[in-house]
Amino acid sequence: MENNLRRKGAVRVEPNTKRDARVHRGAEHHRLNVADRSRSYLRHHAEVARQSYFSLLAQPLTTFMTLAVLAIALALPGALYTGLKNIQQLGSGWDGDPRVALYLKQSVTEAEAETLSRELLLRDDVAATELITATQGMLEFKSMSGFGDVFNFLDTNPLPAVVMVMPRDLSVASVPLLQTKLQALPQVDEAVVDMAWVQRLAAFVVLAERAVWVLAALFVMAVLLVVGNTIRLSIESRREEIVIAKLVGATDAYVRRPFLYDGVWFGVAGGVFAWFLIQLSLLLLNGPVGQLVSLYDSQFELAGLGFIETILLLLISILLGLCGAWLAVGRHLRQIQPQ
Repeated sequence: MENNLRRKGAVRVEPNTKRDARVHRGAEHHRLNVADRSRSYLRHHAEVARQSYFSLLAQPLTTFMTLAVLAIALALPGALYTGLKNIQQLGSGWDGDPRVALYLKQSVTEAEAETLSRELLLRDDVAATELITATQGMLEFKSMSGFGDVFNFLDTNPLPAVVMVMPRDLSVASVPLLQTKLQALPQVDEAVVDMAWVQRLAAFVVLAERAVWVLAALFVMAVLLVVGNTIRLSIESRREEIVIAKLVGATDAYVRRPFLYDGVWFGVAGGVFAWFLIQLSLLLLNGPVGQLVSLYDSQFELAGLGFIETILLLLISILLGLCGAWLAVGRHLRQIQPQ
């Protein structure tokens, strides 16, 4: 048949390869590169975060009650930590080194007390000494006690001279041993170790640290439960929407994302409110504490949360909100399946 067409002068029609190539090229499957996929992923996250934010604002009463509970649960351990930090600062501001106070006998003169103070400096177990004569003790008692007029009715000064001894070895075992040795000196009437308050303060600080950690763990569980219960109610209210989304092919990650952002927003707002509650509490206590420390001639001032501590509070709050939302979504999302 082809020979017949050639004899009749017919023209052979060649396939148009360029046109076929254009048609084939137009039907090709386009693939997104990594940059385009990343931009699309970030745009979707930003849109979901924005929608989650406005959805929380659309329910002001429920959102406020949840944030109030979160703020209180976060502020209580934060306030305890701040109080503990101020107690440690107050203790470090005082001289916590134990000293042995040697109350000399009334028969010891000022010259003999001065000689004893110098002789004690020659001992290997003594780092420093300070002599407080009977006259100096009387003047300090008059200025600090408010009962200075009592000495006007006395013929002699009843206060003894005192030698304050700073031990070289400040260990708990060595200081009482030095106290026993100094008590045996003939000029000494009584040797007293001024370290009881230091031990009590250290024991109280250890107890307070343990209490802060225990309460912090309890309130962390409370925050997780509050956020989880709130997210669970949000999931139940959007059950039909989740079922429809899964019917059209939505993945669990896609459905989970808005609820995770709800937890993040709860964490951010709860951390900020908790910080304001802590600072407000310190502001209310600053006046009474200032009046109290002024009676002891101290320059102590209450210190709030610093910059690093504030950032840690916000990060912990966000992490707790995200974890609470993740636990709630992971548990309840598996129970919602299209029939």
